[in-house]
Amino acid sequence: MIGFLLKGILRDRSRSLFPFLTVMLGVMLTVFLHCYIRGLETNFIYSTARFSSGHVKIMTRSYAVEADQMPNDLAYIGVESLLTRLSQEFSELIWTPRIRFAGLLDVPDETGETRVQGPVAGMAIDLLGIQSPEPEIFDLKRALVEGKLPSGPGEALVSAELAQSMGLRPGDIATLISSTMYGGMAINNFKITGFIRFGLTALDRGALIADLRDMQQALDMEDAAGEILGFYKDFVYRDKEAALLAQAFNARYQNQEDDLAPIMVTLKAQSGLADLLAMINVFSSVIILIFVAAMSIVLWNAGLMASLRRYGEIGLRLAMGESKGHLYSSLILESIIIGFMGSLAGTASGLAISYYLQSVGIDVSSLMKSSSLFMVEVLRTKVTPFSYVVGFIPGIGASLLGTAISGLGVYRRETSTLMKELEG
Repeated sequence: MIGFLLKGILRDRSRSLFPFLTVMLGVMLTVFLHCYIRGLETNFIYSTARFSSGHVKIMTRSYAVEADQMPNDLAYIGVESLLTRLSQEFSELIWTPRIRFAGLLDVPDETGETRVQGPVAGMAIDLLGIQSPEPEIFDLKRALVEGKLPSGPGEALVSAELAQSMGLRPGDIATLISSTMYGGMAINNFKITGFIRFGLTALDRGALIADLRDMQQALDMEDAAGEILGFYKDFVYRDKEAALLAQAFNARYQNQEDDLAPIMVTLKAQSGLADLLAMINVFSSVIILIFVAAMSIVLWNAGLMASLRRYGEIGLRLAMGESKGHLYSSLILESIIIGFMGSLAGTASGLAISYYLQSVGIDVSSLMKSSSLFMVEVLRTKVTPFSYVVGFIPGIGASLLGTAISGLGVYRRETSTLMKELEG
């Protein structure tokens, strides 16, 4: 029977071409949007982990409550001993301390007077360590657009956008004015060795990257850091594993009432990321439902038109003794074949577009000028194993649903009037 229906579909294009094209287009869009959303999610997690949250992060309990305000007066003291324990007990992760700070960057003129000032959002990382993972995590060699990377104490990097607005050149001396861990004023000179651009609007507006030890000295934070970030060695975030790791770490300190005791949080537990990622997943499901509904309506109407066009054929088949149930089931099977063929073609087209954009990407920098999210300016799709089957859900489902509704007209045909219809 399937072979018979397949011959009819291929030979009578008037009843299969429009449904086929409808399914193909809908499936192609579904596959592409699914890959786009997965790429959006992956890019967001990757960028947020690198520059802000890590896969897990250790802070003091008080710091965690006010983390968005960078409260270095609540930083953890005793970083070196904690890092030693972490490298022994949780060796599957790479651990690195950081200090986030804000301040004012003052650039003097030839006479030593202030030439220009500007606010900066800085980050102190291990720039000069021999085995430091930070240059690779930040991909500093690729981000460097002018000058060179710091090679000694007292050197720093600034974002290219900030350098342009302040008229900086590589080699200029700038003074950072900030506050120490104990609330005093911190004034420290830095030699600006290079300019960087990460492709992240949130960082590129006014970033200053300095060495951790320089900032520990400048901010009176000896052996202290606001945050200790942990990364899986393959840099792939695994939420369930991270949650178990955080649970094991926090269990050791749960009975301590010290507000400066360390606490570990996962990437998803920070800054409402869990809600945002859940919303992305819901959005992906909604897209599939929308395409199922839209294509079902289109294919329902297509089925009604086909029923009118095939009115005589259906009547003849009923008059020859074919049961309504068998006729209805053949229409359903025919729609499944068309839906499968359309889904196959649509999936191939959607994957081709997605693979191309996974390599090339889409430049959305013009849409992110005021964004505070850690998202790259070039968004890329991400093809996952589910991308190969997601299109068959709306493709076959919509085709089946549309034909199931329109095909009910078979049961409204009266056998007693068939001969009059055929005579007409």
